[in-house]
Amino acid sequence: MKGYRGVLGALGVVVSLLSGNAMSIGAVDSLRQFITSTNGAEGEFRQTVVGRPGQPAQQASGKFSFSRPGKFRWEYDLPYPQLLVSDGKQLWSWDRDLRQVMVRPLGNALGATPAGILFGQGEIERDFILSEGMDSGEKLAWVEARPRLGGDEAASNGFQLFRFGFDGKRLQRLTLLDNFGQTTVIEFTALRINPSFAPKHFHFEPPAGVDILGDPLPP
Repeated sequence: MKGYRGVLGALGVVVSLLSGNAMSIGAVDSLRQFITSTNGAEGEFRQTVVGRPGQPAQQASGKFSFSRPGKFRWEYDLPYPQLLVSDGKQLWSWDRDLRQVMVRPLGNALGATPAGILFGQGEIERDFILSEGMDSGEKLAWVEARPRLGGDEAASNGFQLFRFGFDGKRLQRLTLLDNFGQTTVIEFTALRINPSFAPKHFHFEPPAGVDILGDPLPP
């Protein structure tokens, strides 16, 4: 498996917190407000994964879109093409290099991840403890989200802390710290809030001749 297979954490990362007034009403209140008021978004991202000292950083970039609840596309262009698509019922992962598609029911797969915050039903405080983050000197207002302990879903996703950084009106950065000492930083650009999507935008049709792992739902 390549370095970005566990992309659900990074996935969910994306964008429901992308406009508003984070500095004046507080970052946590902004997060709550954006989740309830933003139905969808699209944009581009740059992703950096930093491991333990001495390990080289991994870079990736691509584009994303989502429509809450549960529908999203997360597409890597670099360093290699990979696509994840959810229609709200099942999650598809298409690896073009391997010519392999994996599919599974969406169910609780988002769980206590950033994707659960941004693409889910909006019940963030059921799965997370939210707090105002420390000023890092980057002129961003930060929200810290820690998965609540005691749930199998939170434990299995392997994340300790998510930090959402606002530039005053928009979500600019997302930082994820996992249980293996890796830090993932995602920066968002070219964001559009509540765009219109074509009816089949979040539909995935496996290409002919590829290996399909899992059991797709009937049409």
